[in-house]
Amino acid sequence: MQLKTFLLGTALAGLLAGAAEAQVSVKIGVMNDRSGLYADISGEGSVVAARMAAEDFKAKDKGINVEIISADHQNKPDVGSNIARQWYDTDGVDVITDVPTSSVALAINQITKEKNKVFLNSGAASSDLTGKACSPMAFQFLVDTYSLPKAGVQTLIDKGIKTFFFVTVDYAFGAALQTEATRFIEQAGGKVVGSVKHPLGTTDFSSYLLQAQSSGAKAIVILNAGLDLSNSLKQAAEFRITKGGQSVSVFGMTINSVAAMGLETAQGLNITVPFYWDRDDASRAWSKRFMERNNAVVPTYIMAGVYSAVTHYLKSVQAAGTDAGPAVVAKMKATPVNDFMSKDVKIREDGQVMRPVYPVEVKSPAQSKGKNDFYTVGAAIPAEKVFRPLSEGGCDFVKK
Repeated sequence: MQLKTFLLGTALAGLLAGAAEAQVSVKIGVMNDRSGLYADISGEGSVVAARMAAEDFKAKDKGINVEIISADHQNKPDVGSNIARQWYDTDGVDVITDVPTSSVALAINQITKEKNKVFLNSGAASSDLTGKACSPMAFQFLVDTYSLPKAGVQTLIDKGIKTFFFVTVDYAFGAALQTEATRFIEQAGGKVVGSVKHPLGTTDFSSYLLQAQSSGAKAIVILNAGLDLSNSLKQAAEFRITKGGQSVSVFGMTINSVAAMGLETAQGLNITVPFYWDRDDASRAWSKRFMERNNAVVPTYIMAGVYSAVTHYLKSVQAAGTDAGPAVVAKMKATPVNDFMSKDVKIREDGQVMRPVYPVEVKSPAQSKGKNDFYTVGAAIPAEKVFRPLSEGGCDFVKK
């Protein structure tokens, strides 16, 4: 009788445990620019990456029901904020991911903090997200406006360049990049001889480039992204700026911009990236599957970052046995990130994912061996050498 009771009790406990596990449901909101100048750096590709992450994780087999929705924030903080509040208050969204455009991401970051929800940032680069605007509920999965200029400035200084002029997009992302880059330049003994700001979505960069040319700076650094970056670099090539002895450089650039402008224009650019589709066997295998689902379009590092973020989030939901934000965050920070692009990568207390980055140089048309063969990849740079030290970030919840 005791054995029968024990077996019945064990079976009942197993059924209850299975039922409890099956009750975990998560709703993931992918928010980005789906129709404007940043649509190609994330857009639908990030939604594809999020869905791949849920499928590869086999969430249903692990008792987790996953629903993925998306929305267009139009690069406007008020639009993004309204979407986030509706998602959280009405639609039952548990986590928001992607969110390129730093001004939008900073607004979403504050709302997710208020709602005790999780924010998986892969699209925005503002270093304030792990600094003065940090949140215990937020994560920076990729590079930021500290790491990008730090690596970029050092590359130029090593080439003997000492004078710089900035052409900067006029919103939070550009401002942060310019501030950090200026600091690194001055620390290295260089000088910023001038700068000019342009509105988001500019099509004619001629007046800005003429100011940069006339400054006499040895390096003209373009601090923007997406279609702005493609247009400005194309026009810089038309102006034949490099023929006059000035270098044209960028500190942050996704692969879609290289594809859009062509190797003839982009060749020789030095960039730092956290992911390249052709870096190793694992990246090639994942990218092949991704391109089969994304109209043969090569993945940007932001799209790969969405996959990494969603995968790690789902692993942590399973480990926590709940979708409650604080419990999931604790598991995420206690567990190294492991996926096709990340091997035993730790997450710092302020939410920065401490992944290595890679210096790349854009190939010339003659060097390219086929479609999307754009980069020559250098040796990995450890995270500790490019990301801001934890003690310097000013994050208010980090232990002093």
